[in-house]
Amino acid sequence: MKLLIHGRNLDVTPAIREYTETKLTRAIHHFEGLVKEADVHLSVARNPRVPQQTVEVTMFANGTVIRAQERSDNLYASIDLVASKLSRQLHRYKDRIQEQSQGPVHRSARDEEAGAATLPPPGSSLVDGKEPELPSRGVRRKYFPMPLMSLDDALHQLELIDHDFYVFRDAESGQIQVAYHRNHGGFGVIQAKDA
Repeated sequence: MKLLIHGRNLDVTPAIREYTETKLTRAIHHFEGLVKEADVHLSVARNPRVPQQTVEVTMFANGTVIRAQERSDNLYASIDLVASKLSRQLHRYKDRIQEQSQGPVHRSARDEEAGAATLPPPGSSLVDGKEPELPSRGVRRKYFPMPLMSLDDALHQLELIDHDFYVFRDAESGQIQVAYHRNHGGFGVIQAKDA
């Protein structure tokens, strides 16, 4: 696997690089044949009053983009969190591939209990110690190839990239459409209306 590590507002020391490589390699150990490349962005917030350290990882697995982002007060903790999230996303991706070729995949009770063990203890808050921060006003442009795909494939991609929306080119019409998570559950699709 090709691993690219970049730092923003921090120097990527050999210790940080080695820790990141070790954690990500461990997270994708069972999916070695699927993941071809991973792009890692490590960043530290510029505001010294907000100790926020972010890790963003984009993986390319057989033409599928899998993305995860985590932030915390500690860079090493953020790396641990993002590695755990990627492992779960890769499990879902692998299950879907198996389901398409062999039929439904059933999870065991042990797998479900392992997932519940990672939840915070009851009564604790997920926002303890975190301060709200306004985003910067910069414009970020991203360019992606948009192969033709069905709505089901687009919804699957939406689950893997950890975003609220996914832009895709519809296989039937060839038009660009947007699939998104609805606030009250389910999904929606935005399409261009013919004039």
